[in-house]
Amino acid sequence: MHICLVYDCLFPWTVGGAERWYRALGERLAVEGHAVTYLTLRQWDENAPPAIPGVEVIAVGPRMALMAGERRRILPPLRFGAGVLIHLLRHGRRYDHVHCASFPFFSLLAIGLARPFAGFGVGVDWHEVWTWRYWREYLGPAGAIGWLVQWLCARVPQRAYVFSRLHGGRLAALGCGSTFLSGEYAGCQHASLPAAQPLRFVYAGRFIPEKRVVLLVEAFAIAYRRCPELRLELYGDGPQRARIAALAAPLGHAVAMPGFVDQATLDQAMGEACAIVQPSAREGYGMVVVEAAARGVPAILVESPDNAAVELITPEENGLVASASAEALAEALLAIASDATKWRRRTAQWYRINANRLSLTHSLAIVDSDISLSAPQPR
Repeated sequence: MHICLVYDCLFPWTVGGAERWYRALGERLAVEGHAVTYLTLRQWDENAPPAIPGVEVIAVGPRMALMAGERRRILPPLRFGAGVLIHLLRHGRRYDHVHCASFPFFSLLAIGLARPFAGFGVGVDWHEVWTWRYWREYLGPAGAIGWLVQWLCARVPQRAYVFSRLHGGRLAALGCGSTFLSGEYAGCQHASLPAAQPLRFVYAGRFIPEKRVVLLVEAFAIAYRRCPELRLELYGDGPQRARIAALAAPLGHAVAMPGFVDQATLDQAMGEACAIVQPSAREGYGMVVVEAAARGVPAILVESPDNAAVELITPEENGLVASASAEALAEALLAIASDATKWRRRTAQWYRINANRLSLTHSLAIVDSDISLSAPQPR
């Protein structure tokens, strides 16, 4: 079969869970003997194009800055969608199957428009499905347009995949059934490191409102007053850095803010942590929970209607889910700090039991099988 993968980013020129997923999917399909084409925006220097064995990479749009501050720009998805539509109208009949991400939506709409003329099958990965409420919070009145575009994407004939029950249910509410994929982790179990002394909690990510780092610092301040041996390390940066630093200042050396660090430094910090704390209001999957568990380190999350990561926590085994208050989060911090050795032992056991279903290989095998078994559409 000739399979076309469609995503506006390509690993390692841009780094993220979806980029790793599509790169790995393309490589696996190529190994299985399929012809694979990857449509994307150009992110590389023209004199150094990607060389992925068995995968033909085609740029259907120019290099463009994808982000404006902490939000995606609208122009790159529009330009990418137009490029995908032109390519598929010209060459779509050479493909038996086209597989893409639901977001950015315009490329999926382009696939839907080209499909009747080319006859290929369509697979779509839905990492997130946003509610009407969230669209309005994110874009204001223009959120109605975003919700409508998302609804139109769900109407495209497709085989849909989701990575959480939360978003599978939301997609079903839009009239689109889906297959659940439980794994995205490409790593392996790490050798367990001794917990650092004094015990420290680690956060890694952006300093933006939806990550709720302010809530974490407020909770840590409460826990620190009851247990002055605790420490907190905040890795990352963002527009809330000044506010977070001001909140942390009274705690002195108990809170460190190293900023962005190299991967080896972050890996060591995670491996020595008492727990990873991710208080986000919105997560489509929650890779950090799995990455922590692979190191035998529990995770602490915070409840939210848009937080799919809580599905990865088995309470009392690999972490805790606190309610969205500083007092409740502080109690969770203290609960794990009170017996860090027990929590590490339980978490390592949880990962050993669940490692296969949480692996990228497990999900790739499901999608690969679906694609291989699907009969090409009549020309």
